[in-house]
Amino acid sequence: MKGMRVGVKILIVEDEPILATELESIILEMGHDVVGVAASSRAALQLAAASQPDIALVDIHLSNGPTGASAAREIAEVGNATVLFTTSNPERLPPDFASACGVLTKPYSDTSLKSAITFITDCIASGKATGPKPHMLKLAPNFRERWRA
Repeated sequence: MKGMRVGVKILIVEDEPILATELESIILEMGHDVVGVAASSRAALQLAAASQPDIALVDIHLSNGPTGASAAREIAEVGNATVLFTTSNPERLPPDFASACGVLTKPYSDTSLKSAITFITDCIASGKATGPKPHMLKLAPNFRERWRA
């Protein structure tokens, strides 16, 4: 099922326009589809409901405050997307990572982001973690249960 790697639908939840544009460029370069960019939790939830993303890259602090964790939880639990936090504030994550699979702490390199997305898409495609975890990616406490790693 390696075919899942190309064309994965990804939602970007990021309130910094330059960073959101860079994320979008990297995702498109990888061959994935960007289903939308949201700067607030409300916009993120609306886009997630409308587009049904496979993956959501979510910042903790959005244009309407530190609401990324609550948006991530709803996107993961209601929308059934795999959420990856991309934030400079990992200490603001709840202990259960708000149902996200992990966190990539800013600043990160393009290579780290690509590695994390590839790792996650491989997990989605195979139902388990098949390769080594990228070194910049911190996995959620329940990751092993979810992906049988």
